[in-house]
Amino acid sequence: MVNLGIYEKALPKQVGVEQHLKLAAEAGFDFYELSIDETDERIARLDWSIDQIQLINQAQLETGIPIQSIAHRRFPFGSLNPETRHEAMTIMRKAIHLAQKLGIRVIQLAGYDVYYETKSDETKKLFIEGLREALNIASKKQVILAIEIMDDPFMSSISKYMAIQDELRHPLLKVYPDIGNLSAWPENHIKKEIECGRQEIVAVHLKDTLAVTSTFKGQFKNVPFGKGCVDFIKAFQYLEGINYQGPFLIEMWSENAEDPMKEVKNAKTFILNQLEKSGAYQHE
Repeated sequence: MVNLGIYEKALPKQVGVEQHLKLAAEAGFDFYELSIDETDERIARLDWSIDQIQLINQAQLETGIPIQSIAHRRFPFGSLNPETRHEAMTIMRKAIHLAQKLGIRVIQLAGYDVYYETKSDETKKLFIEGLREALNIASKKQVILAIEIMDDPFMSSISKYMAIQDELRHPLLKVYPDIGNLSAWPENHIKKEIECGRQEIVAVHLKDTLAVTSTFKGQFKNVPFGKGCVDFIKAFQYLEGINYQGPFLIEMWSENAEDPMKEVKNAKTFILNQLEKSGAYQHE
């Protein structure tokens, strides 16, 4: 049996979180991942009132669908601009407080040092410094910070995460591999990557991607399941091989589709079929 969740951006954008939880329950999912992205609309969630938080907590109880993680990415820790770094820490502090109020266990951090600036040894150093400070804040609330393996060479493998963990050596720092992103980088040996993170993986994103080549920068979003480079069957087998028992999250961006729930249900059917073929996990 696996714990299978759905990403917020897969569900219809026109409705609120409470309705999303109902839709997730009706579609047979086990949990939900909330997004705090680059839009002001979703950033504003960090300032939700107590009344709004109570409504969402009640919806979690009524639907049986917990919000197990927050995906957070705006304002990178590695920016050379001190104002950007200050804003990054302010948002992280608010995200940690919100996670505690909603019972969320994991904040998933995008593994970028910078988004719109030139990368350097200094941006990497600043990223690690910011992450260290964020972990100090998270420790007080017992919230895990999990770095996602990305569509960016800064954090394109679990091995690169391990280098940062070796430096910080913090019990609340973990890794949240995206099987699609991990598979798209040709230098990655998926089995070895999963094995090297056996004690660090707290959740796994499931999506398909198109691989990076010498003439193609890859495609990391909106690749239909089964049309990309990901070998889901082997990935599930490798994960079972390290006795991974954590959650799997289907990551999609179908919120503005003509029929988002149809696409979500099709994706779920595909993943459950791959799980069955792998022989690695069973879902009830």
